[in-house]
Order: sequence, then C-alpha cells, then structure tokens
Amino acid sequence: MAWYKVGATEEFAGKTGLAHFLEHLMFKGTDKVPSGEFSKTVSRNGGQDNAFTSSDYTAYFQQVAADKLPLVMEMEADRMVNLKIAEDEVNAERDVVIEERRTRTENSPPALFREQMDAVQFLSHPYRVPVIGWMRDIETLTRADALGFYKLHYAPNNAVVVVVGDVEADAVKALADKTYGVIPRKTVPPRIASVEAPQLAARELVMRDARVSQASWVRTYAAPSYQYGDSKLAVPAEVLNEILGGGTTSRLYQTLVVEKQLAIEAGSSYGGSGLGPSTFGISVRPRNDDPAPIPAAVEAVIAEVAKNGVTDEELKRAKNSLKAAAIYARDSGEGLANIFGAALVTGRTVQDVLSWPDKIEAVTNADIIAAARAVFVPERSVTGMLLPVPGAPPGPEHP
Repeated sequence: MAWYKVGATEEFAGKTGLAHFLEHLMFKGTDKVPSGEFSKTVSRNGGQDNAFTSSDYTAYFQQVAADKLPLVMEMEADRMVNLKIAEDEVNAERDVVIEERRTRTENSPPALFREQMDAVQFLSHPYRVPVIGWMRDIETLTRADALGFYKLHYAPNNAVVVVVGDVEADAVKALADKTYGVIPRKTVPPRIASVEAPQLAARELVMRDARVSQASWVRTYAAPSYQYGDSKLAVPAEVLNEILGGGTTSRLYQTLVVEKQLAIEAGSSYGGSGLGPSTFGISVRPRNDDPAPIPAAVEAVIAEVAKNGVTDEELKRAKNSLKAAAIYARDSGEGLANIFGAALVTGRTVQDVLSWPDKIEAVTNADIIAAARAVFVPERSVTGMLLPVPGAPPGPEHP
C-alpha cells in the first residue's frame, strides 16, 4: 500500500472532491505504463488493485504474489511523479465521478442525510465537506486542477509505504530504496491543523424524503480524537462506545429496544483516528416512526453512565470485544496494512498501534465516567431526524 498524507481537507474552496478525482486519474498512465494498463498489468500477474480517499489521506494498494512485489512497487513509484493524463481522459473520468456521486449519494437519502449532518456538525473544519465533493464543484474540476494538486502533494517525503506478507524487511527496504528512494524530495505544503469553531448551542436538522420508508433519529456530540482536543479521552471513548451501542447486549439496545420497546434498532459510533475533531454518534430507528420519546430515553441512558459509570461485567465484555476485533482485523494482510497505514499517515506510530490493546485493558470505570461527562454535553450536540414524507407511498430506500 502507498499512503499519501493528503485528503479532502487539503482541497481549495470551490474545488471539493479534487483529492478523490485525482485518485481516479492516478490509474491513467505514465510514459512507462500506458493509459489504462496499470490495473491490467496487476491483473495479468494474478493480482488485484484499487484505491480510496478519505478526509485525511489517499491510499493505493495491490494484492499480488510476493515475487511480484518489485513490479508493483516500481509501477507505484513511477506514477508518484510521472503521471500523464490527456484532456479527454479527464472529461471521461469526471463523468464517472459525477455518476458515482449520483448513484451513491444523490440516490440515497441516508447518504444525503449524513452529508447534511456533517455540514451542520462542523461550522469551520473541512470535515464538513463530503470527500467525493459537492456536485457543483465536481462538474467544474479540470486537468489543471488535478495536475496542480498532484504536483503539490505527491512526493516520497509525503507518503508511507506499507508491505505485508511473505517478505523480509531488509529486502523490502532495499527495494524501496531502489524505487522510491531515487525520487527527489520536494517541498510539500505543511498540513494545516484546522480548528473547529466552538459550538455554543445545540443544533437540530430535520430532513424529509419521499423515498424514506422508516424514520431515523440521530444525535452526534463533538468529541476529541487521538490527535485533536483532549486526546486522553479517545481510548475511554472507544470503550464507552462499545458499552453503549455495541450490539444487542449494549445499554442503548437493551433499554430502548428490549425494555421500553421504543425502537427497533439502537446503537452508537465513535472513531478517534482522524487528524481533526471526532464525533460520538447515537442512532435509533423509532418504533412506529415516532421519534418523540427517543431523546428523553437516550438522555436517561447516558446520564446514568455519566453519573454512576458501568458495571464490571460491561467493562470486561467491552474490552474483550474490542481486543478480539483488533485480533481478527490482523488476520489478513489487508487488515494489517490498513491498520498501520492509517495510523502512520495521521500522526501515530507503530508503537501506538501495538500498545492499543494494553491501553484498552487499562481503561477504568472512572475513565468511562470522565469520557461520558466530557462528551455528552447538550450544547455540543446535533440532533437529526430523517423522516418519511406524510402521505407519500413507501419508498424503496431504507436508511
């Protein structure tokens, strides 16, 4: 995997979606590898390849037999600095991205709802912008935009290469020196540590769509991450998330679905791995499409945890679940590469990854209480409802 320390947060005003657009164009070609031949070459050699873009990074990967590693590293290093794209290829690929946005976002009320929630959650931070970009911006992206962004950010000193598999470290290092090591460093713009404006009041979003057949209620709270805000709360927040919303034994599910029968689904979400601020989310699908009793029920659950903490059994079960998930993720080469790559391009270290299970194990009930009190502040929340249109026929889209 080749990870670049650039994502949607580095884009310019009016050019949202540029990082993702360039990711598509990176498969076009160089003088050595003709347009469209990169993936075909990988496939002919029994492998698979793809790429993905996030707010904080862009990553490219190949899965090949170990003896094909020199081939793919040479090709990856080649396109790091020698990308060639023709105007007609840009126009065609822009149409592909437009269709991708239309299919995955415009045609999906839940996806549109998540975009709106992000835009309401973040007043000033670039996380308020969708990675794929706003449609009006995608339609105006040009060859000059893509090549300019490429020349600014794609360089060996702005990338992390991760190799997982039947290889020897010294041999991989020598291969990296031979391929990436001969590429000159370049001056790369420093990553701007964007700061989110203080949230002083709770916000609310109500979205209705005729394609929605069941109501959804969501509340997100501004939260710290490993790299932003009170970072010591990130690990306890991960454990808190597992206790509150990790499956059918969680507090939210047991209270709202099983005991009070106010909902048919209830869960939570938290991720602290980004460079910027995070959110702690609670999502509920109300029974009978009636969200009215949901806020008070959710608030009662989190208030109880913030006041009295959790049981020893809950704490033990959450820790075991998180550590087991980490072990399972490392069972595959792809999982390992993603874990280490994402950490290294967002400011963490190999040791941070290796010590994570110990940090999870060290979380105490007092840590859970502290995290709950710090995160669940009403004034730093956004409550969203995705609702059917009254009287509209049931739509095919389920949030």
